[in-house]
Amino acid sequence: MKKYFFTKLSGAGNDFILFDKKYNPDLELNKDIIQKICKRNTGIGADGVLVINENSNEDFALNYFNADGSSGTLCANGSRCAIFYTFDSGLAKSKIVKFIFNDDVYSGEVIEDEIVKFNFNSPGKMKFNFKIKASNQLINASFVDTGSPHVVIEIQEVLKDYKDLSSFYNDINNFPVVELGKEIRFHKDFMPNGVNVNFIKVENDVIKIRTYERGVENETLSCGTGTVASAIVINKIKNINPPLKFIAKSGDTLIVDFAVDNGEYKNVSLTGPAKIIFKGEITF
Repeated sequence: MKKYFFTKLSGAGNDFILFDKKYNPDLELNKDIIQKICKRNTGIGADGVLVINENSNEDFALNYFNADGSSGTLCANGSRCAIFYTFDSGLAKSKIVKFIFNDDVYSGEVIEDEIVKFNFNSPGKMKFNFKIKASNQLINASFVDTGSPHVVIEIQEVLKDYKDLSSFYNDINNFPVVELGKEIRFHKDFMPNGVNVNFIKVENDVIKIRTYERGVENETLSCGTGTVASAIVINKIKNINPPLKFIAKSGDTLIVDFAVDNGEYKNVSLTGPAKIIFKGEITF
């Protein structure tokens, strides 16, 4: 058993346990350890784990693990938290940073106190306005890979009662995010790896969003890559121009900006709150 030092952070309600290898050079994580420390009632509690390493070419290198111990896809809110941590701790030399994630170079910036911008690479596969069978009905959906794969569904496309063709959802607060999100997350069309699922409601100049995240296997209070995927879908199918303002389940605001050049999305960014909740030590 060894003692390790951690920092707990929140990115718009999406929370993470961060280990800095500078202070934990002997850190070794596995799925069992990650699951135990992320568990809400008996561990530290988090949606995922961030590990920061020094890097000779950029300001730092970042590894990310979901609460179930899986890894491999981009986490935008986690990246924003890592950017804030490295600036706050002095690891980054300025408010503008570059870092390595999954062998790709990303950048970000501390805009002001606890407001952090993360710059995406251009999204990968995109598919708009297709039908998916779930909850005993055919639901109109879209798909965008923003570094993590996301399905995006407007809540008014879903029937409360599949037998009543007028029973569409209007209130996102009463939407069955976990039930429908879990069904689509494991839908055969997206296996073997599954998909994240975002439910949105456009209300005047803001978009309300709720997300079921794979790897956490539950609704999270915010999802950065899902928010960006949803912004791209809204721009494509509703012709609403950026910047787009989102209200997450946490109540926090996230801003998505981008440029569109011949159908290609460039200069994609996500800006919102990121803060340190507390620091501590744990033994495992």
